[in-house]
Amino acid sequence: MKNMQTFILAMGAIIAAASLTAWSQTSEPASASAMAGASSASASVTPATPATGRQANRALRRRVYGAIAKNKDIDAGNISVVAKDGAVKLTGTVGDASQVNRVSEIVRGVPGVTSVTNGLTVKKPFGGM
Repeated sequence: MKNMQTFILAMGAIIAAASLTAWSQTSEPASASAMAGASSASASVTPATPATGRQANRALRRRVYGAIAKNKDIDAGNISVVAKDGAVKLTGTVGDASQVNRVSEIVRGVPGVTSVTNGLTVKKPFGGM
């Protein structure tokens, strides 16, 4: 029993030591990674980060909200906008049936919008059927 615990402890120590000395591997050949390391001091590498996409989506969403808000006849308070890579999805309610298509037209006119999915519905009045 004591030999087994010693063996397990020794194996754990070997695994821990091996993981501490492990080198990360890339798909580039060794010469290319050495060149990249040498040139990184002179030029900064800009990786493609998803934060840039999120920032662009947020900016498009703000432009869409701004365009809708410019039309005083449309209540934008109940409209939700989701923007992703130029595709805009609208959900929520509007006060009149004619406003459903009007909001879509407004959104299509915003620079950067490539497609519009309109999920707007007409708000029913309280007590009405």
